[in-house]
Amino acid sequence: MDFEPLNIENEVMEFDASGSMEDDTATLDLENHDDDYERDYNGESFEGSNPSTSNVFLTHNGEEPNLEPYEGMEFDSEQAARIFYNSYARRIGFSTRVSVYQRSRRDGSIICRQIVCSREGFRREGGENRSKRQRTVTRVGCKAQMTVKKQSSGKWAVSKLVKDHNHELVPPDKVHCLRSHRHVSGPARSLIDTLQAAGMGPSGVMSVLIKESGGINNVGFTKVDCQNYMSSSRQRSLGSGGQIVFDYLKQMQAEDPDFFCAVQGDFENLTGNIFWADPNSRMNYNYFGDTVTFDTTYRTNRYRVPFAPFTGWNHHGQPVLFGCALLLNESESSFVWLFQTWLAAMSGRFPISITTDQDRIIRAAVVQVFPETRHRFCKWNVLREAQEKLSDVYHARPNFEVEFQKCINLTETNDEFESCWESLLQRYDLGDNEWLQSMYNARHQWVPVYLRDTFFGEMSINQGSDNINSYFDGYINASTNVQVLIKQYEKAIASRYEKEVKADYDTINTLPVLKTPSPMEKQAANLYTRKIFMIFQEELVETLAYPATIIDDTGSETMYRVAKFGEDHKTHFVRFNIFEKKASCSCQMFEFAGIICRHILAVFRVTNVLTLPSHYILKRWTRNAKSGVLLDQCTLGLPSDSQESSAARYDNLRQEAIKYVEEGAESVPIYNVAMAALQEAAKKVAAAKKHGSGVHQSGLDNGSPQLQSYSLDQDKEIQALTAELENASQQCEAYRAKLSAVLKNLEEQKLKISVKVQNVRLNLRS
Repeated sequence: MDFEPLNIENEVMEFDASGSMEDDTATLDLENHDDDYERDYNGESFEGSNPSTSNVFLTHNGEEPNLEPYEGMEFDSEQAARIFYNSYARRIGFSTRVSVYQRSRRDGSIICRQIVCSREGFRREGGENRSKRQRTVTRVGCKAQMTVKKQSSGKWAVSKLVKDHNHELVPPDKVHCLRSHRHVSGPARSLIDTLQAAGMGPSGVMSVLIKESGGINNVGFTKVDCQNYMSSSRQRSLGSGGQIVFDYLKQMQAEDPDFFCAVQGDFENLTGNIFWADPNSRMNYNYFGDTVTFDTTYRTNRYRVPFAPFTGWNHHGQPVLFGCALLLNESESSFVWLFQTWLAAMSGRFPISITTDQDRIIRAAVVQVFPETRHRFCKWNVLREAQEKLSDVYHARPNFEVEFQKCINLTETNDEFESCWESLLQRYDLGDNEWLQSMYNARHQWVPVYLRDTFFGEMSINQGSDNINSYFDGYINASTNVQVLIKQYEKAIASRYEKEVKADYDTINTLPVLKTPSPMEKQAANLYTRKIFMIFQEELVETLAYPATIIDDTGSETMYRVAKFGEDHKTHFVRFNIFEKKASCSCQMFEFAGIICRHILAVFRVTNVLTLPSHYILKRWTRNAKSGVLLDQCTLGLPSDSQESSAARYDNLRQEAIKYVEEGAESVPIYNVAMAALQEAAKKVAAAKKHGSGVHQSGLDNGSPQLQSYSLDQDKEIQALTAELENASQQCEAYRAKLSAVLKNLEEQKLKISVKVQNVRLNLRS
């Protein structure tokens, strides 16, 4: 069997005016679509696309996972379809690559994609300038393929499927040699770097990897891949393209003081990583920096640039950029430097959560720099590593993968997952598997059921989104080199900006169709962006099928049991405080996604809560998410001894001035006070410039009588306000107690009346 080499070949096939390809490779059978479209071609391998942390696939009509593809099968995203088909190919014994796609002219997005057997088509005849080296024939015109098409619902469905191959399939013990199944993972790179630093050669390194992995089939790549990685790590640099990157960063820094750039070392003597963030990235973090993904997809030796972006979600649920890095050094200290530098550029404000791959070096750096931030492993990377570590099990026991993913994605409580996991290990006799044991020990960092108590900005705990790690998808792939990186980077930013502007326009200028007479739905339509409203609306409409039943009432809090009609086995519990209008649900959708769930809304319906309480409206999901006060008022930039100190001071003063102007213009008296204060401040600034900053600082340290007097007045005012607040709190508690007693008395009176009514009915019957 001839195996396709790992070397990337840049293949671009053009279409002539009639729409036919100049090459004799099979074309995509394109069906009519609502959008006008343009045809394009992408010759990248399966690895050439960014993964997502979403489910590997979403089955048709929400059924349990199926290992066999079929027409009509649905997926969350194009990425999920690729992942599923490649997983299927690994089990069957062939390699995959992405082929032709169909792009919408309306917004430029891909709406149809063909994923083919890597032996599809035929190699083009070499011209005069082609290499004289004889290459192995790997293209034999195989017709096996799966075409997926985007539906109006946003899901992707299989529109065409060909299963038959015209060549022999690869046996399980050699499938790891196929190109789309070869991958030098993060942990493997770390081990290779360590062994290489100790003076060990490729043969010795592979021997250790084979032993550590439990066999050559489980390593996940070949000796040639190992040699290539070791060679690239010895020569790791930006090469001739480095000057292009440096010139761009220096130019942007000179043009805009808010453009942040830092190198580990200096531009002339680069010894480590590079980080930069444009002003929009830094500003977006102030609005949407509650959850962050550090995407290291491009670290693999398949990519030509070690590019790593920091991304998040904007108010439309679109990916948003928080900065970029080039990873020229992958030691723990370099990742610590990178995270600290990024954090300094983002005002020093820690995110609530961060998602990375499970590489031990990155894990150690995250613990050091983000000790209070919830750290999640990318589930896609975990499942991909499972394919490598459990390849023997996948081949010998085909049902294992289905049950494994069901255990991860479909369990809804911690106890249910624990029981399912233990049962899985027992049925397949995997209790001694070291990799499964290590992942079980780390389950709180990647299994969805353990993560739902923390905000990650995804719309569903299990469904996820296809864009979490795909900000640069379609712009940076396996053939992108340093020379074109900056151009593609700017194209991606421009495209994302256009999509955000369009989403803003649609939110403001198109009225959503309301499906209920509920005031809450109308309120949400006016508050949320269009996409977020559609998610909320679905939850609200579903409440009609979810009755809420009281199971416990303590007076101040009531426990409700909420389940869909006919699905009593899928029960959720909502604890509701009627006085504060606060509820918590066992599904924890609000905690995880920031959008209230159907179970709490069902309780609101039966308790006559007609509008959304303010504490259930996250500003980051509203149409006004980027207006008003920022989430963080700290200065942007590094400490004062950094190159960016001037930009940081400029940015801080500008933000404070804008806020001061807005407040000062509210009325004439406030305006007069503000203007007088500005004039006084101008005199002090002039004096400081004349005498030097040291004198001014000394004056602040010693403290003036005016400042001391002002401080004493503030203390008195704070004490008075605190006393008033305490008094109001006591009165509120008294009112609550009285109201609780009244409600209890009403319930007793209701019960007595009910008894009397029953007695009257009995008397009438007799």
